[in-house]
Amino acid sequence: MRIADIQQRLQALGAKPVHQQRVLRHWTHALPHTHNKRQPERWLPKAVLDDLPALDADLAGLVRLLSRHPAEDGSERLLLALADGQTVEAVLLQPGRTPGLCVSSQVGCAVGCQFCMTGVGGLLRQLGSAEIVAQVALARALRPVHKVVFMGMGEPAHNLDNVLEAIQLLGTVGQIGHKNLVFSTVGDPRAFTALMALTKGQVRPALALSLHTTDAALRERLLPRAPRLTPDELVDQADAYARTTGYPVQYQWTLLDGVNDSDDELAGIERLLAGRFGVLNLIPWNTVDGMPFQRPSWERAAAMARHLHRRGILTKLRHSAGQDVEGGCGQLRARAAASDGVPVAAPTSRRTTPVKPPAETPAAGG
Repeated sequence: MRIADIQQRLQALGAKPVHQQRVLRHWTHALPHTHNKRQPERWLPKAVLDDLPALDADLAGLVRLLSRHPAEDGSERLLLALADGQTVEAVLLQPGRTPGLCVSSQVGCAVGCQFCMTGVGGLLRQLGSAEIVAQVALARALRPVHKVVFMGMGEPAHNLDNVLEAIQLLGTVGQIGHKNLVFSTVGDPRAFTALMALTKGQVRPALALSLHTTDAALRERLLPRAPRLTPDELVDQADAYARTTGYPVQYQWTLLDGVNDSDDELAGIERLLAGRFGVLNLIPWNTVDGMPFQRPSWERAAAMARHLHRRGILTKLRHSAGQDVEGGCGQLRARAAASDGVPVAAPTSRRTTPVKPPAETPAAGG
């Protein structure tokens, strides 16, 4: 279901834009329709009022909470069921100044990142914009949410219409600040084009770019179905968008022991990000059983962050949420699907052949 479907349904019942916004605001904030001083029967057309119970039931059925997995760091991974029986994950992020939620945009993913459980099974289907927003509505019933990052299951650039439609609603009636809506991508030209086309009158989100390495050949092996843009080309386009919006790019770097934590990578980061309007997030890999990678030591990750800081690269070392509950992206869904017999993989022709990580290179100290 898309947000436009909800709006058309309300419009067909006689709802004016102001009525549609009120109904959608209640939904996105997980509020009852009696929240305002004026009761619904005082401001809604009768046909809309009569349809509200059915509409509420349809919206509540978009995603259901299957299980909650609180972690020691204060984050909480949520396994969610969709109306067709498929499942996705969302993450209530660690408590902070801006309580946030990580949402999924697809069931599965076609990029096939070699270190990500979601990418193992390929893409099963897109999420509708209403299914994306429904994750926020459900999460807000559990705790406050003032930031939404599109970093869960799926590649947002492969579901542009639905993701951008969800962002527009969340940044208006959802009342989430535009800089607190973060569009994450592996770097698809379609995403850069669509984001740059957004006008000042529209919601323009912040951008996160999944970089992971400065080595183009290594990036092709780690992200085998990502567009063939070099790291330099990716950073150029991301930087241009950041300077348009005034929101710094968040460069995402999943740290893999002996793969992308070498001295050569540190030198490459210095060259690539010097003078750029952004911040580098170093995120030690969230261990996934059966994958040929290792999580680097916290000491090594901290040494890298200190090294880059000393050379003028704004760097943050981030904990991977849910590490202690084995809740890396796609892990909860895979375990639940395996126990229930639900397919988690796309047809074989659409799956990605696993690629072994490159030979280990010496990792220098900070």
